[in-house]
Amino acid sequence: MPASCWRKPSEFNERLRRAVAERAYQVCEYCLVHEEDAYHGGEVDHIISLKHGGASSLDNLAFACFHCNRHKGTDIGARAETGAFVRLFNPRVHRWRDHFHLQSGPIEAATEVGAATAKLLEFNHPERVALRRILADTGRYPTIEALARMRE
Repeated sequence: MPASCWRKPSEFNERLRRAVAERAYQVCEYCLVHEEDAYHGGEVDHIISLKHGGASSLDNLAFACFHCNRHKGTDIGARAETGAFVRLFNPRVHRWRDHFHLQSGPIEAATEVGAATAKLLEFNHPERVALRRILADTGRYPTIEALARMRE
């Protein structure tokens, strides 16, 4: 397992990482790109970071691609277009399909939570949209696993 797959090596064992990845069908729980199609693979993300009191337990961990995980960092929310503070999408609490709509590359927000998350995680950065379009053209996006995540 490459070292880039570990957020903090001392925090996780292989069994916990595997449980998080399998629960997510090896799909980023934020942008729905499959681990096999992500340049750096998948990582375990603390939904609520350790510094904000989150735990390294299954109910506070999500599977994330490198890009989503790095853009999210330790954030738990962001400022919405209205100026109000909005919590970010939480894959353990929210359903993806309630907050986002998948277009032919872009991911459109359906709620303030979706909009804040899409903006902070840079879902629609031109390079990320281009990757999802290429994957869609080759039948790799959304994958069957990603569609399953969207239905949950």
